[in-house]
Amino acid sequence: MIAFLITILFLVAIVYVLTRIIALLNIDMQNGFTPGGELGVKEGDVIIPIINRLTFWFIHIFRALVVFSRDWHPRVSKHFKEFGGNWSTHCVINTHSAEFHKDLFVPKNANILSKGLYEDDQAYSAFDKNARINGMDLATYLRKKGIKILFVTGLATDWCVKETVLDARKNGFWVFVITSAMRPVNLKPGDEERAIKEMKAAGAIII
Repeated sequence: MIAFLITILFLVAIVYVLTRIIALLNIDMQNGFTPGGELGVKEGDVIIPIINRLTFWFIHIFRALVVFSRDWHPRVSKHFKEFGGNWSTHCVINTHSAEFHKDLFVPKNANILSKGLYEDDQAYSAFDKNARINGMDLATYLRKKGIKILFVTGLATDWCVKETVLDARKNGFWVFVITSAMRPVNLKPGDEERAIKEMKAAGAIII
């Protein structure tokens, strides 16, 4: 009986420690990137129920950190085609495009990271040097919270998700990529597969 209790206490202690070093990072689940948006990703809304369940579990079961990233562009941005960039205008500050999808579970006082804040920013990665959450870059914010392990979801697999995962690895975080909770752009056939291979080669764990 005592051995059983010790085992239970040991498992509880492991769970307690793990929940304080893990975080869920939901990438760019905004109107501009979901179907109907300027850069709508095919089936980008299909993953929302999965992300919502994960968010609920992390917040209410694990009592762990959840971060939502968003593109938050100024109207004039070199990210956009009309100013020399590669993309249609999207996710401009305080527009419908920049809002999170209406079905996404975003709790009150959510931890929101904004990226692409300046005219010259490309900012695919949530770890971009100019991206900000509570006045800090993401790596600094996570380290202050004691986070060591990230679970990543969102849009799009072959762009912002990939760049975020690669930068997370460069910053020393363990990363789990939840492929069922993301979708690709696939500008070129095979972009999704190449992105997953690149993330795996960088040390991310693909699940």
